Amino acid sequence: MLKKYYDADVNWAVIAEKTVAVIGYGSQGRAQAQNLRDSGLAVIVGVRPGKSFETASLDGFTVMPVCDAVAAADVVAMLVPDESAAEIFRRDVLPWTHDGQAIVFAHGFTIHYGQITPPPNLDIIMVAPKGVGPQVRRLYVEGSGAASLIAVHQDVTGHAKQTALAFAKGIGSARSVIMESTFADETETDLFGEQAVICGGVMNLMKAAYETLVAAGYEPEMAYFECMHSLKLIADLLYEGGFTKMHDSVSKTAGYGGLTRGPRMAGPETRAAMKEILAEIRSGAFAREWLLENLVNHPQYTSLVRLEKECGLEKAGEEVRRIISGGK
Repeated sequence: MLKKYYDADVNWAVIAEKTVAVIGYGSQGRAQAQNLRDSGLAVIVGVRPGKSFETASLDGFTVMPVCDAVAAADVVAMLVPDESAAEIFRRDVLPWTHDGQAIVFAHGFTIHYGQITPPPNLDIIMVAPKGVGPQVRRLYVEGSGAASLIAVHQDVTGHAKQTALAFAKGIGSARSVIMESTFADETETDLFGEQAVICGGVMNLMKAAYETLVAAGYEPEMAYFECMHSLKLIADLLYEGGFTKMHDSVSKTAGYGGLTRGPRMAGPETRAAMKEILAEIRSGAFAREWLLENLVNHPQYTSLVRLEKECGLEKAGEEVRRIISGGK
């Protein structure tokens, strides 16, 4: 059972007077920078000149090159993509770090797979919100917060864990729950969830179901409604109250059909594939594959995304969404 923390468990003083440098101003960077600032912290943003630099400036932040932000900060939040984090850390962060600084990662990938080997004079912590950037910001503004996982990889100062808790509170997570994990467990379970369920399993299940209906002669719009559009309705119920709320909300016909036929969709072959996927993650095979893909400018990824955007389910979805929005 993961150890859980709430507002009363956080020593805000460990971070209250410190300067936080947010490195990167994408989805998570923007959300976390705004939440931290609204929590009362001094926040600066470190990015290269370009769109992110302009956006952060318009949002009212002091924006500067990454190296300058690192040099000026007590806490450095590395909110850049996994595939570029190691290069940015070696080139723009490491030379300007100083004793006792805390480096915060939102995902354990680069530390767990050895892409970044930090020097021994830094606190290395993780604060991983369980939500995409816009959701992290929206929940904070609404007075709630996204739950977060925290972990400590390296504790030089003796208060790395308290810094992680305070940072998590700063982005709103103490309003929900902060749970203690490890870099390894967060990385491996996160990748598995993405591949076997969220961005992989469910997506391919929807495409296969859509193609089955269309091949059987049903209209694409009908197939889209049943195989993708309705998914949000069920996902919202699951998010709010799990299987219990879903079964309390759907018809008994739907519930019975799902309970008796659904297990066929996760039979022995599917479970064997899940074990293979998890083994590739735990061994580092997936990480090596993805890092090599990026070294050659991710051609396979680009091709696969293009094919997915061109699939029948996506085309049907575009038409249905156009019709729902009034034909515009």
